[in-house]
Amino acid sequence: MRFYKSFFTLAVVLSTSLKAQAQHAVWASKIVEVSSQKAEGKEAFSSDKVLGEPNAKPLGQISNDAWIPKKEGKDEFVEVRFSKSLIARQVTVVENFNPGSVTKIELVDTRGGKHQVYENKNPGPIPELFRSLQTTFEPGTYRTIGVIVTMNTLKVNGVNQIDAIGIADVAATMVKEEFKTAPADDNGVSADSLMVNLGPTVNSKYVDTHPVISPDGKTLFFARQESPQNVGGKEDVQDVWYSTLRDAKTKSWNPAKNIGGPINTPGPNGLASVSSDGNAVVLINVYNPDGSLDPKGLSMARRTPTGWTKPTKMEVEDFYNNDPENVDFYLATSGKELLMAVERKDGQGQQDLYVSLLKSDGKTWGKPRNLGPSVNTKKAEFAPFLAADGKTLYFASEGHGGYGQSDIFYSKRLDDTWTSWTKPRNLGANINSSDFDAYYTVSAAGDDAYLVSSRNGTDGSRDIFRIGLTPQFRPEVVTLIRGRVLDASTKKPVAAKIRYENLLTGEELGVAETSPVDGSYTIVLPSGAHYGYRAEAANYISESDNIDVTDRQKYTELTQDLYLIPFTVGQTIKLTNIFFAQSKFFLRENSYPELQRLIGILKEYPNMEIKLEGHTDNQGDPALNVKLSLDRVNEVKKYLVARGISAARITTEGFGGSKPVGSNDQEETRRLNRRVEFRITKK
Repeated sequence: MRFYKSFFTLAVVLSTSLKAQAQHAVWASKIVEVSSQKAEGKEAFSSDKVLGEPNAKPLGQISNDAWIPKKEGKDEFVEVRFSKSLIARQVTVVENFNPGSVTKIELVDTRGGKHQVYENKNPGPIPELFRSLQTTFEPGTYRTIGVIVTMNTLKVNGVNQIDAIGIADVAATMVKEEFKTAPADDNGVSADSLMVNLGPTVNSKYVDTHPVISPDGKTLFFARQESPQNVGGKEDVQDVWYSTLRDAKTKSWNPAKNIGGPINTPGPNGLASVSSDGNAVVLINVYNPDGSLDPKGLSMARRTPTGWTKPTKMEVEDFYNNDPENVDFYLATSGKELLMAVERKDGQGQQDLYVSLLKSDGKTWGKPRNLGPSVNTKKAEFAPFLAADGKTLYFASEGHGGYGQSDIFYSKRLDDTWTSWTKPRNLGANINSSDFDAYYTVSAAGDDAYLVSSRNGTDGSRDIFRIGLTPQFRPEVVTLIRGRVLDASTKKPVAAKIRYENLLTGEELGVAETSPVDGSYTIVLPSGAHYGYRAEAANYISESDNIDVTDRQKYTELTQDLYLIPFTVGQTIKLTNIFFAQSKFFLRENSYPELQRLIGILKEYPNMEIKLEGHTDNQGDPALNVKLSLDRVNEVKKYLVARGISAARITTEGFGGSKPVGSNDQEETRRLNRRVEFRITKK
């Protein structure tokens, strides 16, 4: 937010500080003539965006609220008028993106006469992302009513933008200095490097498109078109390929491989998304029993120890697409939201972006919901990608304006309706070009993005590129947790589901599955909440774990194995996610999800009896610790009984600090001794 503050300071300097020193400081209020413009009327990038005070945010990046000339030439210009005339001593041109092209500034007097006050015979890029070009001069005998700004846009690298034009009757220079020293926008869009072609291990002379990166950043899936190595040979429209990360430091990739059958067939195969755990993939088309493909839907395949299952249809309520040749899907990291780009009768026009929510049965999907007019336009929106934070949406659009055929934009989800979004922002010239740019994907870490572009592709084809991102350009922070699910007795892997929930609300936020190969799992948790997570499998009772990332400000990866306890008499299960006030026995609200889970277990096994056992650390009076531990388990029993569990099925005992599971010498391990467990006394 530092930049926004400085940006508004700039506007205040021109509109208030100058007024304190002068009679007038005014901004352009009317367009008289313009050489060319990216858009007409009041649309994004039109010349009307020059009018008024500076408002294009952030400076140094492309903005919908500033003018872009449509052409590149030495005589691009814009002529403006002001609401009142001044005996001017200063003119300011706010170049908010790619400055350095201005060659001449002329004042227009009240009789139509022109007076040149600035000339630059050597235009070109300057070592600033943005600037306030401020020219001062001795006042003339005429009153200024207009300004003409001429540019040689051929001399800068790519497009440039003008946000505002102002005049004042004082020669103040503080605006320029304030503008130059404005700190960078913490929430703006920027990239720290040019796009890097992933090279011949990934790309080929054929079209390589639609990259999908796994959340851990270690596997890149993509589509290759009309390659002789496709399942159906060079006549095969498209196959799914993949590459694995060879070296994280050099960001190099192993030679790409065709994923093979049953995902690839002689027809058009495309991988739309990979689950957070890497064990399921969403595919375009429905795979029919006879091997043919039906474009009226989508499918899912799951990983097995020997490969992938045959894709099965994903059931979506009232799914249809009026343009089945153009369709995209994306499964959110949570596994509970399915984004799609389809053309439907309730859309804004052509392809629109929709979301379908997983129903309570965990198998079928709800009716697609249009994301609304903030995101969708009358033209095509496609290639949706929802970052691991569950809020940041990247997509391609032909209707929001931009540099070429389609540009990549991003928007933030504002609430859970899925129809309220921030105004989409163009990702700028480092990513978008005058040609085709789309299919943007980011790993959970948010440090690298991958996209497809026709710029500098192998033999002129479309290739996949990587671009390193600064923090300003990344999605919100997440924590990636990986580990294995193990049998607590044998320490062998167990096939299980991983569920994670918000401990304050009790809402289940996502589900993942263990790898059928080694029992590993991966989940991704957005910052801003206290989470509980656990593994579930038949004939086992799970121990939960929790992590508080409410204030976490940096991407983190953690390793945490989860243990499943065989459901037998004598087994002890730790209730990790039960919390009490310090040195008290009152239950905290974030304990309720864990207690509800225990109630569910007791109801599922109506003959089961348990003993609740309480433990503390060794700090303080031992007798008081025993009493505290007993009071705590009695409070848990009270909660269970109040919700329908027979008191006869539950006994309690407090052990104080007599049975530590960790050292009491330091807090990090001492906290492990403060716990509630239950032991199965009868099945």
